[in-house]
Amino acid sequence: MMISPDTEFISILGTSGSPEELARISSRSLPETLPILGLSDIVIFPGAVAPLLVETGPSIQLIDEAVAGGRLMGTVLQRRPEVADPAPADLHEVGCVVRLAKMVKFPDNTARVLVEGLWRIRVKDYTSTEPYLSAKFELLRDEPDGSIEVTAMMRHAQTQFQEIIKLSPAFSEQVKVASLNTEDPGHFADLISSNLNLSLGDRQKLLETTSVKGRLAQLLPLLNREHEVVTLSTKIQTDVASSIAKTQRDFFLREQLRAIQRELGEAEPNANEIKSLREKVAQTPMPAEVKKVATQELERLQLMPPAAAEYPVTRNYLDWILTLPWEKATADKIDLAAAERILNQQHFGLAKVKDRLLEFLAVIKRKQAIKGPILCLVGPPGVGKTSLGKSVADALGRKFARISLGGMRDEAEIRGHRRTYVGAMPGRILQALRRVESCNPVILLDELDKVGADFRGDPAAALLEVLDPAQNHTFTDHYLDLPFDLSRVLFIATANWLEPIHPALRDRLEVIDLPSYTESEKLQIAKRYLVPRQLEEHGLTKQEVILPDATLRRLIQEYTREAGVRQLERNIAALARKAARKLVSQNGLVSPIKLEPEALKAQLGHALFVAETAEKIAEFGIATGLAWTPAGGEVLFIEVTRMPGKGGFLLTGSLGDVMKESAQTAFSYLRSQADKLGLKFTDAAKHDIHIHVPAGATPKDGPSAGVAIVAALASLIAHRRVRSDMAMTGEISLRGRVLRVGGVKEKVLAAVRFGVKHVILPEQNKPDWLEVPAEVRTKIKVHFVDQIAQVLRIALEP
Repeated sequence: MMISPDTEFISILGTSGSPEELARISSRSLPETLPILGLSDIVIFPGAVAPLLVETGPSIQLIDEAVAGGRLMGTVLQRRPEVADPAPADLHEVGCVVRLAKMVKFPDNTARVLVEGLWRIRVKDYTSTEPYLSAKFELLRDEPDGSIEVTAMMRHAQTQFQEIIKLSPAFSEQVKVASLNTEDPGHFADLISSNLNLSLGDRQKLLETTSVKGRLAQLLPLLNREHEVVTLSTKIQTDVASSIAKTQRDFFLREQLRAIQRELGEAEPNANEIKSLREKVAQTPMPAEVKKVATQELERLQLMPPAAAEYPVTRNYLDWILTLPWEKATADKIDLAAAERILNQQHFGLAKVKDRLLEFLAVIKRKQAIKGPILCLVGPPGVGKTSLGKSVADALGRKFARISLGGMRDEAEIRGHRRTYVGAMPGRILQALRRVESCNPVILLDELDKVGADFRGDPAAALLEVLDPAQNHTFTDHYLDLPFDLSRVLFIATANWLEPIHPALRDRLEVIDLPSYTESEKLQIAKRYLVPRQLEEHGLTKQEVILPDATLRRLIQEYTREAGVRQLERNIAALARKAARKLVSQNGLVSPIKLEPEALKAQLGHALFVAETAEKIAEFGIATGLAWTPAGGEVLFIEVTRMPGKGGFLLTGSLGDVMKESAQTAFSYLRSQADKLGLKFTDAAKHDIHIHVPAGATPKDGPSAGVAIVAALASLIAHRRVRSDMAMTGEISLRGRVLRVGGVKEKVLAAVRFGVKHVILPEQNKPDWLEVPAEVRTKIKVHFVDQIAQVLRIALEP
């Protein structure tokens, strides 16, 4: 509250603070010294009334003596608010003389006082600091200015202040009245300064300014800023209030509408939907725990207005619960004879794989449950892994679903997202079950070896529970947060190779290897499956287009080089397209079209792979090795050369650590056994050895090239060529032993494709030789060895 002072006198409240006890005091009667009270968070202006809280002992003593005396004291703003008992240096120079209007003491040794500002003062000299500060002062009077400019500034300030008062409800009625009735510019400036929301620094500057014109000049920018802040704040409050009011209004109107509909006997907007959902909950077979949760969610949904944000979330959750096949199963129709017939109709060869699948089906028929291992079909691309899974489903009479795991990096793809996320949904497992509408389908987990991991989790870790028969009967998806029994689902996984698969996950799988197809198998597959399928897809018949065996054989030999038959099928499709175009362009007059082997060049271009025979080795230091890749077997050459140097050993060709170690082992063995083997290393310190494996852009690793490397090194040192018609594989040791390797069938098939007539295999791989098809074994002669010395005797020419 503000009091308007006269030029020489100030009206203040008396001891009791009542209006009847107003007293008058003259500035001429002020004492020479005044007690000084430091203020930490307020600046008092002349004419202002302010409450103060006094807590420290010296300050309370100051108040007591001021009340007992003339009730006058000086108030000065502290430079540092955190100082409890300020010294003279901690106080500003300009302050305000105040009179105590009222004081109330409390039991906690604090006092609350009401003070009134009288005049500006400048502290000249502190006369004492104990028990409180006292100082001499000089009175600072306003510098009046009756110019038109000051009058204009005051009117502008009044207008701005009135606008602020209208926009801000925080100002009291007394301030509003005083602002309208104050005519003196200096008093009006003090009124605004004490009531406007200003910083302590700005208030202190205004208190120190005795020029009325200067004070108004400082106030006008501050008023403009405050007006902008209050205007923007009011707009924000209005917008928020409007939004809340609209929401409340909509809610009340909806409630009124529902009440009116109940009075008229009409159904609520979502009543039919709730009724339909309630019937589905009652009729859908599901476990008791699931039914309980569904009922609770339905009750929640019934209480929600359809426009509520939570309504579609709950509605979608109920849809998932009601559409999942909790108890809906497909009856097994296991007939082993029919199953064998289906497998033979849809796949050629793969006798061992079919036998294992039939054994698996026999166990299911006997036990009527699936608690055994999860089958994992491992083999090169294009050998029929995915189609075998579909054949198992056909043999069982079950629904089939395929889930591609290639490139999957998010654990939520398996377990689902929690309902708290926008757009959350269950994982791929439950999505597949909902799609096939059966709780016991055959689910093929395709490309298991392509699963990745990143900051979102590891899908392979989530698959541990899915593929574990001891755990998956209570599989809990994050979205549903309810246990679902996956033990009745038959999971079959596929992969190109096992190494990338998580070890714990690999432990849960029973691996069935699918080998590469031989040339004769590819021919039969093309005749029985690929050609009829492509003719049908291109609208042709076998009477219109004829592909002789000789054409298919050349297609296999010269236009494809793969373990499976995908590229072969693409080539057959290309021939079918060209035949279809020819028939259409000539209105079918050229039918039938017989594609002879000689026509392939015109149809498909030059042969990509000329019918190969083993490359003639005409130099020392070259050997033919065999390698295994996820796409099948490959032939690779080992090249060794020697050059003047300092006994260095150089390896190139994108070789991995294991292959580099094999080369070091081969070189060390030959040097250590040079005398026995008849090799001369007399000038080894003067020459560098360089080993290179061509196709340098392709990474290579593994121990199986050890035998080929030692043969190439021995050839270079002994100046004896390696036989051109011989390929070899095997791991070596420093003791000169030849150790077992994997992928023998794939490697032998690659050797036959390359035109090799002899192959060297480790003695320990004899059982694997029997896995090679009989037609291939007749085309190549095998030499089993268990010592490096045997390799050199067989591989090197005399």
